[in-house]
Amino acid sequence: MESNNPVVLLVDPADSRNGHAYKAAVRELGFDVVSLSTSPSSTAADLPADPAGEMSLQADGVDDAVRQVRAAGFDLRAVVPSRGSTLHLADEIAARLGLPGNDPALGWARRNKAAMRTRAVQTGVRVPEFRLVDSLDAVAEAARDIGFPVIVKQTMGSGSYGVTVIGDAADLDAATKDLAVDRHDRPVTEWLVEQYIRGREYAVNFCSADGEHRLIDVWEYRRPDDRDYDFPLWDIVQIDGSHPDYERVERFCKRVLDAFGIHYGPGHIEVKCSDDGDDVHLIELAARFSGGPAVPMWTRHSDLRPFHDAVECFLGRRPKMIDGDHGFRAVLGSVVIRNDGPPGTLVAMHGLDELRALPGVADVLVEFEPGDHVPTTNHNMCIPVSASVHGPDRATVLRTLAVARETVRLEITSDPAVLT
Repeated sequence: MESNNPVVLLVDPADSRNGHAYKAAVRELGFDVVSLSTSPSSTAADLPADPAGEMSLQADGVDDAVRQVRAAGFDLRAVVPSRGSTLHLADEIAARLGLPGNDPALGWARRNKAAMRTRAVQTGVRVPEFRLVDSLDAVAEAARDIGFPVIVKQTMGSGSYGVTVIGDAADLDAATKDLAVDRHDRPVTEWLVEQYIRGREYAVNFCSADGEHRLIDVWEYRRPDDRDYDFPLWDIVQIDGSHPDYERVERFCKRVLDAFGIHYGPGHIEVKCSDDGDDVHLIELAARFSGGPAVPMWTRHSDLRPFHDAVECFLGRRPKMIDGDHGFRAVLGSVVIRNDGPPGTLVAMHGLDELRALPGVADVLVEFEPGDHVPTTNHNMCIPVSASVHGPDRATVLRTLAVARETVRLEITSDPAVLT
């Protein structure tokens, strides 16, 4: 395996929705791509063939990855993480090779919810009161100790899977029965029980270069009512500097990035602003781009080149995303059509063609088809329909979100067990 050109190592691009975009950006910036797979279930021979002649490595852990990269003798210029679940491995590989990257000592705190809370407390970052428990039986004691309502989370979950709100003691048994396994049916051994914060929730996106942080945008999670929730997605829309929470959320999140050693590349942070004061609480963070519709919408409706700029950061350069005008030409949003009723069989989805024809609507994603079983929507992996929305101003986007929601109707026959 040889390359006469300078090389960028992409960690786990084959397992990432952003892998292709990162590869294209690396090549357009004038570098060869080496893809590193850290998945124990595959071998280098199993990796998909690349028409551009991409070089691939399969490594069993950080030590093996570093050994192989050094042995290959590449003119390696950067290590770029591509997959959320292995960000901490990419950080360690970069550090061992003497290349720019985020603090490897804090990689686990950026990945594991319990470690995240512990690090926040150590650095004075406000988080909800919490307890770490190692059995479902201990959830009840922790919940009573903190005081209801609480929210229970699998410490290694993502996309709201394995997350549930418990409103009072009567809800304990029913709420915890589905928390014993993760989304891959593997046993879960620890859970985070924490105070439920009532208030406004935001997703906040940054880019960092050599420790300097630039806010890209802030998205507000808009809910249909004021009930407590464990899955925030409903209507999502950008806010700007005129919003009363904008500046304090930006200030808070910059502190979070510093506290968790995020110095290079994208940062995605979720926060809540409580209803009972001026407090901002950290809910989640990751050193990656948003997993929702934001990134593809940036490429269409702004001057941002997110994957190129992220690679530039890990090369130790200062990209336009840090200093330039982002050039947003529209306000952005997203609508999520959920099944908030009982699980059942999908008979039909009405209004999809009308939804696609609405002005300002794009990227309509349909995850089920007639005959499929549709669970109650409580995490990212079981959303029936979603779509990106854009418009010239916030008011237009909010109107389009409302029309889109009225346009689509799910016809579902509930499971027999629910009907009895």
